[in-house]
Amino acid sequence: MNSNKKKELELWAARIRKTALQTIQTAGSGHIGGSFSLGEILSVLYFDKMNIDPADPRKADRDRLVLSKGHCSPALYAALALRGFFPVEHLSTFRQIDSDLSGHVEIHVPGVDMSAGSLGQGLSVAVGMAMYSKASGTGNRAFCILGDGEIQEGQVWEAAMCAGFYKTDNLIAFVDNNKLQLDGSLEEVMSPYPIGEKFKAFGWNVLEVDGHDVEQIADAVELAKVVKGKPTVIVADTVKGKGVSLFENNVDFHGGQPKTDEWPVCFAELDAKIAELEG
Repeated sequence: MNSNKKKELELWAARIRKTALQTIQTAGSGHIGGSFSLGEILSVLYFDKMNIDPADPRKADRDRLVLSKGHCSPALYAALALRGFFPVEHLSTFRQIDSDLSGHVEIHVPGVDMSAGSLGQGLSVAVGMAMYSKASGTGNRAFCILGDGEIQEGQVWEAAMCAGFYKTDNLIAFVDNNKLQLDGSLEEVMSPYPIGEKFKAFGWNVLEVDGHDVEQIADAVELAKVVKGKPTVIVADTVKGKGVSLFENNVDFHGGQPKTDEWPVCFAELDAKIAELEG
């Protein structure tokens, strides 16, 4: 990856974070921590690697993405709006009673491929998407983003076993390993570690990356594309709340909000990063 492309993707990640935070501020609620840890992953997928067309969101041969950790909708909605699936201005309706932009992603929003609510269900759907693609010959890939706390759910491992058994090598999953969940650290609540070894036991190809390094993420996706006979999981080492010092590694911002006088400070950090990357 050349330096210009790397800088471009880093800039999109920063813009995703700022747009997500504006969305949350307007709504008065929303999940900051897990949305911010996804910035670079969404940047690479939506602005570099996925076969998608904002002008034709339902085209048959498109790649699919399932945000299994669907409460992190602010990040996905921000990425979709910035990519041109719908106007950025529409984000101002987030979580309003008559809006299609609810707190968990919903399939009727352009660019969303699965409605999410209860955790643990997305990988099963992504496996089905990958299997259908193989059976129908459409040639698309299925991507799935899982939370590290979410993989405490048993259905995730049923889906992992199924994907390995059926050799769904057109399936690429990410685990957003930001190490915090609603009630505290994963180690204290229920450790899922070692994550990679568990997926490997079910027949997956396992890659581990710095989840805030766009080059590493992009390279991992390319490596996953050439693997035959196995699905791939990319375990991304991330920081919950990445990009704003107040949020980083702070479990209070799993679903909490800044105080009134903290909002300007948070936006100033994001603006500084954007200005640095634009310069």
